[in-house]
Amino acid sequence: MYIHPKPSVYPSPSQRSFAPMRGFTLIELMITVAIIAILASIALPAYQNSVAKARRADAQGALMGLANAMERLFTTNSSYLGAAGTQASPANTGSPWVFSTVSHVDGGTASYNLTISAATANTFTLTATPTGPQAGDGIMTLSSTGVRRWDEDNNGSFSGTENDWDIN
Repeated sequence: MYIHPKPSVYPSPSQRSFAPMRGFTLIELMITVAIIAILASIALPAYQNSVAKARRADAQGALMGLANAMERLFTTNSSYLGAAGTQASPANTGSPWVFSTVSHVDGGTASYNLTISAATANTFTLTATPTGPQAGDGIMTLSSTGVRRWDEDNNGSFSGTENDWDIN
């Protein structure tokens, strides 16, 4: 009968297998970081532009809401006068008491201040002035006749191409 020798605790050099090392090399990590940086440099400005457009759209909706509040006031009083100031001490222009004075009307950081910039018994002009994160975006106006204007280039006046709320 053949007796096997007692097995060794450690494998002999001929029995060892050299498994591939696990992990990443420094160059692989640097390439990954570079790719992520390139993608972030493209995505971040696009995201910031989308957020600015969303804030602008919210202000446009707030101007429409303020216009509706002005129409309700006209239905009650047969005049647009007295919608600013406070209900106890009404004024014709300035911050409205009939509606929120800022856009985001549902709370959050204000990105536009809403005001009544002109009012007569039969007409009004509403203004949304950018503030905080939207500063420099240009004012938007809405009149009682539905004329919408946006000072897109933020130069303080409305040119012929700025007689709407669209990006030119």
